[in-house]
Amino acid sequence: MAMIPFFRPPPSGSALRRLALFVLLTGCVLLAACGFRLKGATPLPFDTLYTNIAENSSFGVAMRRAIVAASPNTRIVADPAQAEARLIQLANNERLRQLSIDADGRVEEYELNLEFVFQLVDAAGHIVLPPTTLRATREIPYDDTVVQAKQSEITLLFQQMQQSMVDRVVRHLTAPDVIAAFRTAEQLPLETTPSDLSPVSNDPAPTGTPLWGTPSLNPDAGMR
Repeated sequence: MAMIPFFRPPPSGSALRRLALFVLLTGCVLLAACGFRLKGATPLPFDTLYTNIAENSSFGVAMRRAIVAASPNTRIVADPAQAEARLIQLANNERLRQLSIDADGRVEEYELNLEFVFQLVDAAGHIVLPPTTLRATREIPYDDTVVQAKQSEITLLFQQMQQSMVDRVVRHLTAPDVIAAFRTAEQLPLETTPSDLSPVSNDPAPTGTPLWGTPSLNPDAGMR
C-alpha cells in the first residue's frame, strides 16, 4: 500500500502575525535581560521643575526643550514655589583665550572655554545633586584678514558647545543615582544658603556685541 505524504497547509495570515508578534516579544525580553534600553524618554521622578536659566535665552530654550524631550511628563513652571525640584544655574562662563601668536604679535589660534555650574534641589531645599561643574574646550585658527567671518565662526562654535552642555546636564539629571537621590531626598543635607532663584540670561548683550568681545592683538591681553 502506497503511503500518502503528509501535507501541512501554509500558515494563515493571522498565524503569521501571531508568530511575528511572538518573535518580537521574545526579542524584547532577551534584550531587556541583557540590560539593553532604547534611547528615548527617561521619566524624571518629579512632575514640575523650576530653573533660573532665563526662558528668553537660547540656552534656556534649549535646556527646556531637552528636559521635556527626555521626560515628557515633566512640566517647567515659572514659579519656584510650584516646583517639586529646582535646577539652579550657579555659573555660566564663556572665555576666549589667545593660544598662539606669530612674530608680529598677531593671534594665530584661539582656545574657546565654556564652564557651566549647576545643582538640583527639591522643594524643601534638600541637595539632590550638589554643585556640579561641566567644562568644554575647543580650539580654532584665527585670521585677522577675515575678522567678521572668524567672529561668526567663533560665535557658532560657542552655540554648539552650549548645546552639547545642555545634553550633558540632562544626562546628569536623568542618571539613576540622581533619580534615586530625589526619591529619598529627606535624608539629604539642606542648602546652607538658599539659592538665588532670579532668572539668569546666558545670551550676548542686546546690542549684538559678541559675548567674547573683539579679539585683541596684544600678546599680554590674556583672557578676554
